[in-house]
Amino acid sequence: MTSKVLIYSAAASTLIAGVLHLALVPMFLGQMTPEVTVFFVASGLAQILWILPTVKKWIMPWYYIGIGGTIVLIMLWIVYIPGGGHPTDLNSAVIEAFQIAFVILSVIIIKKRKEESIKSRM
Repeated sequence: MTSKVLIYSAAASTLIAGVLHLALVPMFLGQMTPEVTVFFVASGLAQILWILPTVKKWIMPWYYIGIGGTIVLIMLWIVYIPGGGHPTDLNSAVIEAFQIAFVILSVIIIKKRKEESIKSRM
């Protein structure tokens, strides 16, 4: 895969996950506590805004922060939804799939950048 395809795929995956997180808020507004509502709005907006450092190819720490934050969201989902005995639905499975895709694509981008950096030094 070319670097552009990887970068735009990673950006698209975090965008979709963020939009889907925001879409959960009106769907479950009466069922969620204010803290949970704020969490979903904040995480959705953060994922949408994460397009900027991904597409602009900001320095490597931004990729690590994005990967770390997304892994935290995945772990929270695992602990609180299936781990808490709640049923999983298609919406949450799709969100998790896009978050996992973002992590994998970002790791590939980091690896390719490191390889390119090594080649340019030779």
